[in-house]
Amino acid sequence: MNSTKIFGALDSEVVARMVSRRGALMQTGRLAGALAVASLPLSLGLMAKKAFAQGPITEDQLAVLNFALTLERLEAGFYAQGLAAAGLDLGTARPIFEQISKHETAHVALLEALLGANAVPATTFDFTGGGAFNDVFSNPTTFITLAQGFEDTGVRAYKGQAGALAASAELLTTALRIHSVEARHAAVVRRLAASPAEKGWITLNTPTTGPLAAIYVGDEVTTQLEVDLLPFGSAEAVSEAFDEPLTQEEVEAIVAPFIGEEIPPEEPPPA
Repeated sequence: MNSTKIFGALDSEVVARMVSRRGALMQTGRLAGALAVASLPLSLGLMAKKAFAQGPITEDQLAVLNFALTLERLEAGFYAQGLAAAGLDLGTARPIFEQISKHETAHVALLEALLGANAVPATTFDFTGGGAFNDVFSNPTTFITLAQGFEDTGVRAYKGQAGALAASAELLTTALRIHSVEARHAAVVRRLAASPAEKGWITLNTPTTGPLAAIYVGDEVTTQLEVDLLPFGSAEAVSEAFDEPLTQEEVEAIVAPFIGEEIPPEEPPPA
């Protein structure tokens, strides 16, 4: 299908941002996956157009959007590389991760369209986490464990940045659209976890040990808006009813072992 027809209803600025951005290539440490822009749904471009219409994006909002973009690139690269790995047998879970991968690709495309030239440079990724997950692309249990960690982190990260986007109804709405899908990802991935299967929600701050423990710190809270909810259920049940936000600094510390070097800009084609 011709991309001109798909984006014909959009402003030229939006089209330019959607079809440029490094030739729509998402590069990870060992994988360069080409994203066919012509296959993006029209609604993705319309969301970008609507967000542009709300006025100039502030420096604080740009920082939040770039923060989200880094996390989405991390997730998109993780699933793309995992699905391409010859030695990773995901069995009946593979279609689930294929669909999640498509979602993450769309999230990256939208955020890159919104940010345009203001998008942070892409980086390589080390999905072994510096050696903590050396068998991530050969052992399905490790892959699912790390997927759970990324998804649970993403949900709490979006929650932590909502206030910074509150001044823009369009940007906040767009972020919440992504957040709700990330929450569904987290729930389904947690249920795929090794036996006994994880619940679809976080209980207290578990796990409290191991390489993923930092993701769950502070999620055991049982008081919301100064209301003590323990009279209405156990600490486990009350903590499961609410997710606590993570600050940008906390998220950056969690994902730091997986972030590699900045990818140099592509050379322009010869004249």
